[in-house]
Amino acid sequence: MIQSAAELSELAARIHDAPWVGIDTEADSLHAYPEKLCLLQIAIPDGAYLVDPLADLHLEPVWEAFDKHELILHASDYDLHLLYNGHHFKPTTLFDTMWAARLVGEPKFGLNDCLTKYLGLTLEKGAQKADWGRRPLTPRMTEYALNDVRHLRELEQKLRARLVELGRLEWHRELCVRLIEDNARPSEVDANTVWRIRGHDQLDETGLAVLRELWYWREKDALRTGRPPFFILKHEALSEIAAQASKGGTKAVKLPHFLTPKRRGGILDAIDRGLAVPEAERPQHIRVRSRRMTGTELDYADVLKERRDKRGAELGIDPTIIASRSTLFALGRQEPGEWERLLTWQRDLLKD
Repeated sequence: MIQSAAELSELAARIHDAPWVGIDTEADSLHAYPEKLCLLQIAIPDGAYLVDPLADLHLEPVWEAFDKHELILHASDYDLHLLYNGHHFKPTTLFDTMWAARLVGEPKFGLNDCLTKYLGLTLEKGAQKADWGRRPLTPRMTEYALNDVRHLRELEQKLRARLVELGRLEWHRELCVRLIEDNARPSEVDANTVWRIRGHDQLDETGLAVLRELWYWREKDALRTGRPPFFILKHEALSEIAAQASKGGTKAVKLPHFLTPKRRGGILDAIDRGLAVPEAERPQHIRVRSRRMTGTELDYADVLKERRDKRGAELGIDPTIIASRSTLFALGRQEPGEWERLLTWQRDLLKD
């Protein structure tokens, strides 16, 4: 485990000179709030390493060393999001082995599935939901984390060769560029929708006002205690409390017995704030007004679907990789920019 500045500097120099680099990350989203990067796994030709971001290290030498490499990852979207939002790191290029597996037609594309198919390996996955914020790591957690990167290079070579054989390497390159664009960017939060959790659509306007206050109370409590919001109260519980309050006020609310006195008081205060919101200022239900597709538009979407499914069958890939159902409908409606949003090869496959 790399836990000192000197060790990190030495590793960064080796990464800089390495011909290839594979990485993975572990976070603590199941055990802490907000989530943070707890472990960075790195594989280079001379071995696999664990870097401890919780050891008060400045990781800039590693990010700079990564810049000159095409990083190898498996199912990179979450890793990209975590690295950008926590450390403002955005890869220059990457090779995603999961998407490579999907583009060559593999029906099972988890890391273990791919390692079994291409390398004859089966890894033990028991530490998948472990608390990666704990220190020291157990031997089982250490082995699990290292295994996630040890075989990435060999898997990448097998899948790259298959992509070249099928003439789909450029498809994969385009897709990886899109992965970076979509995931390595700041998270956007809509204050009018973030609190609209499961069950909100069953509430009246008073209930919505209470739910909003309850959601913000839970968010503050999660940040105060460092616990994920769902550990404090699940979505369904918040919606049920809001429904009870909207019908009978605070006295009608039945709170779970396991809540601490501090949390019970916080919930009751939030309910009172929600009930006190003036009628004119209460949140409204968001009405999604989408116009009905015309017969011509539906026919065009069906033509595109038939074309997509036929091409997917010919290529031996999941047709939704070419275009999702929602994309087909958007194309049928000829929404501006929808064709341009497709990758080059996706457009080519959908063309007549």
